[in-house]
Amino acid sequence: MRGMSEPSARTSVTADVRMRGFAQRTPVAEVFRWLDEHISALEPEYVALHDAVGRILAEDVASPLDVPSFDRAMMDGFALRGAATQGASTYTPVKLRVLGEVTPGQAYEGELASGEAVAIMTGAPLPPGADAVLPAELAQCHGDELLVLGEVSPGTHVGVRGEDIAAGGTILASGRRLRPQDLGVLASVGLPQVPVVRQPRVRIVVTGNELLPAGSKPQPFRVFDANGPMLKALVERDGGQVTLDDIVPDDPRQLLVPLQDPDADVVLIAGGSSIGTEDHAPRLLAELGELAVHGVAMRPGSPTGLGRIGGCLVMLLPGNPVACLCAYDFFAGRAIRTLAGRSRHWPYHSLRLPLRRHVVSALGRLDYVRVVIDDGEVEPITGTGAGGLSSTTRASGFILIPEDCESYPTGHEVEVHLYDAD
Repeated sequence: MRGMSEPSARTSVTADVRMRGFAQRTPVAEVFRWLDEHISALEPEYVALHDAVGRILAEDVASPLDVPSFDRAMMDGFALRGAATQGASTYTPVKLRVLGEVTPGQAYEGELASGEAVAIMTGAPLPPGADAVLPAELAQCHGDELLVLGEVSPGTHVGVRGEDIAAGGTILASGRRLRPQDLGVLASVGLPQVPVVRQPRVRIVVTGNELLPAGSKPQPFRVFDANGPMLKALVERDGGQVTLDDIVPDDPRQLLVPLQDPDADVVLIAGGSSIGTEDHAPRLLAELGELAVHGVAMRPGSPTGLGRIGGCLVMLLPGNPVACLCAYDFFAGRAIRTLAGRSRHWPYHSLRLPLRRHVVSALGRLDYVRVVIDDGEVEPITGTGAGGLSSTTRASGFILIPEDCESYPTGHEVEVHLYDAD
């Protein structure tokens, strides 16, 4: 994978902490630093223009031609020499001779002299010798005689070659996320395909003996998997191509295949990342490659881990859905967006508003707090730990309480990251 540097000789963190707890938790900023040092955009690939919307340009795109590629009429009327219309008005019309007509897609044979005109339609090439277009409403035509009822200066109602796009000039810059109108511009210069950053191939593995797939029959003491559908949607939002495995039981042998997927750029394992007896993923990652981080100083999402096997990034996400969402947003999403050529930062709008009531945290830990915006104030949702996933649907967004802060008082202005883009 070109988007990830080769593993160094760095020793993995302690691999097996089952039933012993984390010896230490890595600060969020250090996890960011590790990701940013090891992850970069993937290599370019060419895709058809019709498939390029939302993709990230891998290179500057220069126009191979002028747009327009010829001088053309910008309205229906008569092509002529502007100087021939001087003094023309409804009271003193100027007479010209009409030689014929030119329509879009064809050229006029011959060259106009002073006193001559050609009927012309919008988009048709301007005949040689003409330098202006007289609008139809300023003319009366009787056979081959044209009465000019108003003046037009040279250049009036003429689209000049290259006035929109000049040949050789950059029309779209590398790193741009392509919008529908961008595809229109690329099509206007005749490009059938465009170089974009390859989408990262992301394999999602959800583990847990207690899990059932959505839509299956309920069973006693079992729960439905929420992480798989949520992670698939998040990865696709961030520009990745998803392979979503069937739910994998807590069996280390069944994790070996996805962990060693030769085609994956990123493997996300949801569940089995903590310190329980059935949490096998950290140990396997350390044995097969590098477990760079295991345990992060944040809430929720503390049991997060990450590392790499060869050129593949492996992210270990907590099984609790809110903690999984938080860990994805902080770390996996950042990595996938970077690999896809997008901004590594959150794809959320934000605004600053005062707190309706105080919130507390603990020194040395970053807290991710879901909040509701009500009447211009920020109301923290009760219970800021992992809690229930429904809290994220009730929430307008979230705020962050940094590691060096124990609380924010009532009325304190905070930055709210909004889940919704509008």
